[in-house]
Amino acid sequence: MTVLVVGGGIGGLATALGLARAGHRVTVLESAAMFEEIGAGIQVGPNGFRMLDSLGAGAVVRARAVHVDELRLRCGVSGGVISALPVDSAFQERFGTYAVVHRNDVLTPLLDACQNDERVDLRVNSGVEAYTQDASGVTAVLRSGDLVHGTALIGADGLRSAVRRQLVGDGDPQVSGHTTFRAVIPAADVPHELKENVVTLWAGPHYHVVWYVIAGGRYVNLVATADNGAQDPMTGKPVEHDEVLRHFTPLCAETARIMELADEWRAWVLCDRSPITTWQDSRVVLLGDAAHPVLQYAAQGACQALEDAVCLSSVFDPRDVNGSFARYVSLRAARTARVHHVSRLMGREVYHPAGAAADARNAMFASWTTADLHERLEWLYG
Repeated sequence: MTVLVVGGGIGGLATALGLARAGHRVTVLESAAMFEEIGAGIQVGPNGFRMLDSLGAGAVVRARAVHVDELRLRCGVSGGVISALPVDSAFQERFGTYAVVHRNDVLTPLLDACQNDERVDLRVNSGVEAYTQDASGVTAVLRSGDLVHGTALIGADGLRSAVRRQLVGDGDPQVSGHTTFRAVIPAADVPHELKENVVTLWAGPHYHVVWYVIAGGRYVNLVATADNGAQDPMTGKPVEHDEVLRHFTPLCAETARIMELADEWRAWVLCDRSPITTWQDSRVVLLGDAAHPVLQYAAQGACQALEDAVCLSSVFDPRDVNGSFARYVSLRAARTARVHHVSRLMGREVYHPAGAAADARNAMFASWTTADLHERLEWLYG
């Protein structure tokens, strides 16, 4: 019998590949007309690369990634360095690979591996509206009205998951009040003195700006986020340059110069959901953003979906679907809740504080050595 995976993003394809490598037949139901990731660059931490390695895709993603030398936190107003974490031999020996990569350069190796595995059936234009189940299996009800049967169903269909809507019934995601503006800039347009092999984050009063090279050095990913009280969801809306800049003042000269390099911006209003433990309905279970969406501040959305995929694949037994899914949830719920909490905390206390709170942040980081930073990252990357 076939396992149904709803959603063909990074989490869905990783799950399909993991299950296929474990000997199970899988059908992936993707609503779009093709398999592709929306967005540009992401940071993939050592925990994410370990999951890619276990799926057989790590080497290909590493070859496409940009391996940065340092993670650097700077003041958005003065430009001064608040803290820096070298991604050097000591970091790599303790944790492993940290790199930045275009989203499609993670998705494509997973997709290629699924296409090359006869146990995986990939279907596009197959958005799932609902599901039914009984003791023998699950039926996915497509928007077209078609029915697809399987022994189990995994909802990996993202922040606004139709599977979650039926399983949990908790309504729309929670709007964070933060707006992210994204731009991709050809590296050829960037002055030499602004090119560094570093992930740099400028933290200002109620805003932050992140800048790093992606796509093998051909482009620079620019992400600027404002804590501006936005209440209406927005996904990839084109925004005028002047509209973006008004959210980012005061801004140090170097960051302002970088912002001026962008000529095409798109905006997202960030959303997440509070952690829950109800991910399972008998033969149906949630995965990735459908189960535990997080804000971007710990750079863990894709990594946690990959961890879910590997964990679920390792415990799945078609002879005991309910028990397998319960085991998966028990292994993943507490960790993903912690990542959720830390992501919100970082947005509030590291990325966006102002005045005395920003001074306290600076003093805290100034008191930490590189070894201290390693210890604080052990729970996540170790």
